[in-house]
Amino acid sequence: MTTTGEDHHGAGTRAGPWWWGRWRSAALDVGLALVSALECAAEGVPFARDAGLPAAVGVLFGLVAGSVLLVRRMWPVAVVLVAIAVTPAEMGYLMGIVGLYTLAASEAPRRVIAALSGMSFVGVFIVAFVQTTRGVHVRDSPEVGAEWFPSFVALTMAIGLTAPSVLLGLYVGARRRLMESLRERADSLERELQLLAERAEERAEWARGEERRRIAREMHDVVAHRVSLMVVHAAALQAVARKDPEKAVKNAALVGDMGRQALTELREMLGVLRSGSESAAGSGSGAGAGSARRSAGSGSERERVSVAPPLAAVGVAAAAAAGAAGGVRGAAEAGEGPCLAELEELVGQSAAAGMVVQLSVMGEVRAYAREVEQTAYRVVQEALTNVHKHAAGARTHVRLAHRGAEIAMQVENEPPPEPGAASSAGLPSGGNGLLGMKERVVALGGVFVSGPTDAGGFRVSAVIPA
Repeated sequence: MTTTGEDHHGAGTRAGPWWWGRWRSAALDVGLALVSALECAAEGVPFARDAGLPAAVGVLFGLVAGSVLLVRRMWPVAVVLVAIAVTPAEMGYLMGIVGLYTLAASEAPRRVIAALSGMSFVGVFIVAFVQTTRGVHVRDSPEVGAEWFPSFVALTMAIGLTAPSVLLGLYVGARRRLMESLRERADSLERELQLLAERAEERAEWARGEERRRIAREMHDVVAHRVSLMVVHAAALQAVARKDPEKAVKNAALVGDMGRQALTELREMLGVLRSGSESAAGSGSGAGAGSARRSAGSGSERERVSVAPPLAAVGVAAAAAAGAAGGVRGAAEAGEGPCLAELEELVGQSAAAGMVVQLSVMGEVRAYAREVEQTAYRVVQEALTNVHKHAAGARTHVRLAHRGAEIAMQVENEPPPEPGAASSAGLPSGGNGLLGMKERVVALGGVFVSGPTDAGGFRVSAVIPA
């Protein structure tokens, strides 16, 4: 079975009868077959007369031969072979022309098309040459040019009945295959863009998750440490309010200072997040609008229209991912954040809250990248906060070592003097402090270790590449 492919666009949703993809194609082939049958029937009368047969036999033969054109889309080779077979009877010219066109436009091998076209050409040439030569001899008129005229007429008829239909069929077939290739490429591009849109959405979701985790770490570091110190000072203030008014005033001032510092850091953080969200929303809407304008101005071409929605989706999702990632970077870069130079002040605040803490620094002090210094500061800060929460009154050692290619820090506390009253201030614990410290250190390629000591205390250690 060799199909022409003229109904290829309807193969997915076939609506016509039998092998036709559309009713319009079926009606066209029925009409062509009817005309061809009438033509062959009319030409069958002189054929039957010359063969000495009844005229009805010639008409019947012509009707059967001409009706073969009905299956041209399904078996174009058979149609051309029948046309070649009835050529000596001087019938089936329409069937030959349409059959050659259908065969040339089909997916048949080129050698088959060339062979059948050559056979049709030779058949028409021979029949035309014989008939023209017979007519010249009948008239017996030498001025006509009996030597070259039959060959000229036969060649003209053979070329006229074969070449145009074959060339037109080859052109239509090549154009159809090109359109199918372009359609397949457009479909493939649409699938790829859809996949890119899904991946961009996944990256945007990942960036949003990273932003939420970063915000949680920052909020935890800022709020937990400051508020923990405020609660400790408030408890001390309550204890000494009546016995030592001067110490109570000092503790109240410390609580106020820490509260103002916490509010300032929270205000800066929320301001950066708000500006980052607005810029991300603006970039996302701008990308979506630009994609919509491009898709609206693409005209009525199917390929452009089909890929416009995935392009818009990719634009919006990519903008969302870029905005979310930008929010993470912007929030981290807008505020300078703490640094190692403020570590002594941090330890002093814990000492002012009643903690017996000692800071030791080893190695040559030097400046590091902002992310490294901020992470080191947050590790020490969170470790001291945990001591306030879980080992109130315990002696604590803070060690900072500056090495050649890394910076190391360790916060170790001894067992609390009163194990049963380790959290007398009632400070809550969400269990996110150690996790947040580990995430910060690992994100910079460092190593984080925490756990109890043999003496009953707790140790937090971290090493960050410089």
